[in-house]
Amino acid sequence: MSQHYDLIAIGAGSGGLSVVEKAAQHGAKCAVIEMHEDLGGTCVNRGCVPKKVMWFAANLAYAQHEARDYGFGTVPGSLDWNQLVARRENMIAGINDWYLEDFLTGLGVALIEGQAQFVDARTLEVDGAKYTADHIVITTGGRPVIPDNIPGAEYGISSDGFFELETQPEKVAVVGGGYIALELAGVLNALGTNTHMLHQGFPVLIGFDSLMQKTLRTQMEADGVLFNDHDRIASIEKQADGKLTLNYEDGSTLTGLDQVLWAIGRVPNTDDIGLDNIGLERAPGGFIEVNEWQETAVPGVYAIGDIINKRGVQLTPVAIAAGRRLGERLFGGMQERKVDYRLIPTVMFTHPPIGTIGLSEEAAREQYGDAVKVYSTEFTPMYYAFARHKVKTAMKLVVVGAEEKIVGCHAIGLGVDEMMQGFAVAIRMGATKQDFDDTIAIHPVSAEELVTMK
Repeated sequence: MSQHYDLIAIGAGSGGLSVVEKAAQHGAKCAVIEMHEDLGGTCVNRGCVPKKVMWFAANLAYAQHEARDYGFGTVPGSLDWNQLVARRENMIAGINDWYLEDFLTGLGVALIEGQAQFVDARTLEVDGAKYTADHIVITTGGRPVIPDNIPGAEYGISSDGFFELETQPEKVAVVGGGYIALELAGVLNALGTNTHMLHQGFPVLIGFDSLMQKTLRTQMEADGVLFNDHDRIASIEKQADGKLTLNYEDGSTLTGLDQVLWAIGRVPNTDDIGLDNIGLERAPGGFIEVNEWQETAVPGVYAIGDIINKRGVQLTPVAIAAGRRLGERLFGGMQERKVDYRLIPTVMFTHPPIGTIGLSEEAAREQYGDAVKVYSTEFTPMYYAFARHKVKTAMKLVVVGAEEKIVGCHAIGLGVDEMMQGFAVAIRMGATKQDFDDTIAIHPVSAEELVTMK
């Protein structure tokens, strides 16, 4: 006999937990299936949360030197990697426990552990037991890619593997040019690892505004990250001493590596949940096509998060928003509740951090042509007045038309990760350049530059 629910979410990550939360709050009987024993998904266990901890540690490494420039007499100390990792993992375990003991229990949501398979559009099988639901939401998330066409690629680790490192590598090659690669490379470099970035012919931060690309690249190089933009990897060899040698196609090598970290993309976890059994075809790359209501081609089956066809918004807050809105629409009577995939703000925890919302200058000109106007500024924040380690801030507003409506806002530098949220609210409400100009500046802070640009 099967157990019946109003809604079942496959995957207990950000999206799955959010949809059952809202549905349960509106009285629905819900269950969530976790197939990998990781409540909270990638964000909590192998993404946002542990990454931010490491980013804070990297910032403190820089701050020790900057404190000396301010007059503090301390000598920068060395990092106890084991202690940092132990405290980080203890914090994550506490979050996992909270999800289980407080969050799900408090909501009355059942937790089912095991591999889920669709039997039909209303039935799931998990380790021999069957569960039915009026609504089933696929929220299985993604996983990092390790190439299968490079001999020795298996000697490397993925971004997941980064969070399993028991010791700090002395020398590492990070392969990739996206934000995950750049974030992890920045952390490793700041903490003292000899860090090489390998892009294999691809530019840094594809799709982001050129000012962000240029400023980040310049600062990372100034901070000691070694970039190799063009050489392609032919193979990886493991030496007798455990070190790795990276062989390029042109015959040159990079030797003495403790780790090769692959950060070349992620693929959706949609290949082992029985989609064929319900006639749901996957799009290229394994993604699931949905409409603006998160509905798949199969009635009663939905998909949210990193697995859907809305490329470019593989972000935890987007999955959370989609889950909550779906739960409110299905069980809260909010029939028009859905995610607006335009003007999504995001932050990259690089060194320095980047905050962005809306169109890049390049994308805006492609869409609006000569109606686009750009305001930009570059400066060194006051914080670095005494510091030998200088880090520039750069900002850009992209506006359109005679009214100069803001369609893009991009910033890189100290503190932009915290300031972007408030500006995102204004821009989503339709702010113009004049609205920014009419706002009294807060002085002296970097954020005032966004309301004083000429």
